[in-house]
Amino acid sequence: MSRLVMKIMDGWEFTLNKPEDMNFKPVNLPHDWAITAPIKKDMKQGMAQGFRDRWGIGWYRKNLVLDEVKSDHVYHLEFDGIFENSTVWVNGKEAGGRKYGYSSFNLDITDFIHKGDNLILVKVDNTAFPADRWYSGAGIYRNVKLVELYKSHLRPDEIQVKTSIKEDIGIVTIYTGTNSLVQASISGHGIHVRGETEDGVITIEIPKVKLWSPNEPNLYRLELSLIDDGRVVDTYGMNVGVREIKLVAGEGMYLNGTKIKIKGLCIHQDAGSLGIAVPAEIWRERLIKFKEIGCNAIRTAHHIFAPEILDICDELGLLVYEEPFDKWTGGSYGRYFKTEWQKDLEIMVKRDRNHPCIFIWGVGNEVENQGQESMIKILKMFKEHLLKFDDTRPVTYAMNPHFKYESNIDVRKIKDIQKYVDEVSDTEIYDLDERIERIRRIAEIVDVISCNYQEQWYTAIHKAIPEKLILGTETYQYFRGHTDQMQNFTDENPWMDVEKNDYVIGGMLWTGIDYLGESMGYPAKGWSGSLFWTNNERKPMSYLYESYWSDKPMVYFAVMDYSLQDEVVKEHWDTPRYASHWNFPQFYKTVLPYMIASNCEEVTLELNGKRLYVKKPSEYPNRMITGFIPYLPGTVTVKGYIGGEEVASYILKTAGPAIKLEFDEETIQLHAVKGYMMLLTVRAKDQDGVPVFRESAKVTFNIQGPAEIVSVDNGDLTSSEPYNNNFMHMYHGQVSTIIRLTGDRGRIVLTASADGMFMGQMAINVV
Repeated sequence: MSRLVMKIMDGWEFTLNKPEDMNFKPVNLPHDWAITAPIKKDMKQGMAQGFRDRWGIGWYRKNLVLDEVKSDHVYHLEFDGIFENSTVWVNGKEAGGRKYGYSSFNLDITDFIHKGDNLILVKVDNTAFPADRWYSGAGIYRNVKLVELYKSHLRPDEIQVKTSIKEDIGIVTIYTGTNSLVQASISGHGIHVRGETEDGVITIEIPKVKLWSPNEPNLYRLELSLIDDGRVVDTYGMNVGVREIKLVAGEGMYLNGTKIKIKGLCIHQDAGSLGIAVPAEIWRERLIKFKEIGCNAIRTAHHIFAPEILDICDELGLLVYEEPFDKWTGGSYGRYFKTEWQKDLEIMVKRDRNHPCIFIWGVGNEVENQGQESMIKILKMFKEHLLKFDDTRPVTYAMNPHFKYESNIDVRKIKDIQKYVDEVSDTEIYDLDERIERIRRIAEIVDVISCNYQEQWYTAIHKAIPEKLILGTETYQYFRGHTDQMQNFTDENPWMDVEKNDYVIGGMLWTGIDYLGESMGYPAKGWSGSLFWTNNERKPMSYLYESYWSDKPMVYFAVMDYSLQDEVVKEHWDTPRYASHWNFPQFYKTVLPYMIASNCEEVTLELNGKRLYVKKPSEYPNRMITGFIPYLPGTVTVKGYIGGEEVASYILKTAGPAIKLEFDEETIQLHAVKGYMMLLTVRAKDQDGVPVFRESAKVTFNIQGPAEIVSVDNGDLTSSEPYNNNFMHMYHGQVSTIIRLTGDRGRIVLTASADGMFMGQMAINVV
């Protein structure tokens, strides 16, 4: 008898009233009630939470029908995450819950259920202040599963897989978490090997092993079978990757014997118009776009992510820096710290330690009293506890660039902990030697010195602490600080510090994609200082990083345009206002600043067929070509050359009036998976098919067939248009919709219409 796992995402109802009011309405899981809440300009902690009125207590209920309840089985209800402070009742009896909204939890409900109808009631309490300093959403926003097991069964959180390499042999050691007989098989890439144990440990050798890496994310399938009285009573399967990471002081990080630099992006878990209720397929599309620009790592900032995101990273080949929380005794986690930190840290490590993508553990971010005795004590405590569950990876902590002298302030009483941590005050340490001494205290505990926005001090840090490598856990996109201060505004890109210093193993930009909350002020509903807008549209700086990170030849052109609206980006996280269009009707022959990003050896630039000479990318400090170009309507063409041969090109044309809408694809095919979501984008085009960047028309989406429109998103976080509609105005000439399949086969026709333009249409064949 194998385990039976059933997702229970359908048939739920929700209310923000008291459950006895019987005001429940049907909802689909995953569900985030805050994303459709009204925007409230004067809301408490509105900047942090995107001005969406999230406060309140929500109730979910579901009638779970069981055809039978077997006497020799147990039944578990698994929640991958509820935000937050949840309590679960089954048939009127309290079964448990979880305080921290990012932790998965498992409830044994065997004693509470019976054959027939079973009422599940879930209370979600989002009234505690302060909330997170980014948009945290509210509700049952991740997967829910019912797991039926034989009484003797394997426990996934007790299973640990360790891998090593000996010549061309991969050695997989499996700690089964039980002393009962367990059989194991590993298959994939043309091999099938087996092993078994009765002492809890199985070692299997894989001949001519295919190693896991970002370039070749080779995975094998491990199947474990628990044997009781001569029969299989439980099976559990997982993907495993064989890889070996080594840190060498002064030299860098090696993956499978090859030096590697972390080309990373920090991310939060929301996805624009969906809030935090994001299915795996939406995240997969985002992560694929990250990979396309050469990104090889993400940092799950600053909390435990949904488990399926790590599955995707395993499959795509993205290294992961995972951490459980932001602050410790202060901020939103302060109310849980004393009673929950051990459980939350343990949940993260035991749940995720078998993923080959995880290359390092973080135990905190920019915490209070950094480098002081009280902080060092907690840091030691965290690392010691984490190593009980995984000693195969380095452990680190992401340092804020601010250090302070000791004070008697009780951080638990501070309402805005990040402001307290960041703000310059009488206790600020300015002397570099004193700052380095605080870093040294932290470095004595962590395995890697993780720095947020401290490139300007890397040389001094390495000179003082040469035995530890440095990782930029948060970096600016474009600017870099000065030795005497955290922020500066010159053309010194922080990625150059990664390239030129072997002791720096990588950098992780803040952030990869725009997110809700942590606004710099109304009307912005979120953070806009990223490489992608919330609907996956690329920003100009993403091409600069593609030129740094990707081996695929590329070239890109953009021009400075300060006529664009202010997206309310925090100044040092901002970039020059480049845009990829060639429509400036207000100018005639006016010279405009431009940028060209390319990883080619040479680049040519032409305006209406006339060549304008530029130097090689290597002759510019940041390898970003800059200069001036006179505005004349027509065509700008840039080409990239390697070895004298053209290998890449990019063309911008002046657009005429928008006369039609076009989707990125005309026809696609999908499998009939109920609840499957997809983001689809439509663009304004002129009569020649040139995108009309400045078009801002209102677009209305309609759908026919086995699907429904879930939300709309144009990437503009300053807009107050609701997401849960079928219409929205264009931003930079584009707008997107997310659709959800009903699970039936058939033909879907999605249309987009706007006044004065031909309708856009795409067909989706669901098979």
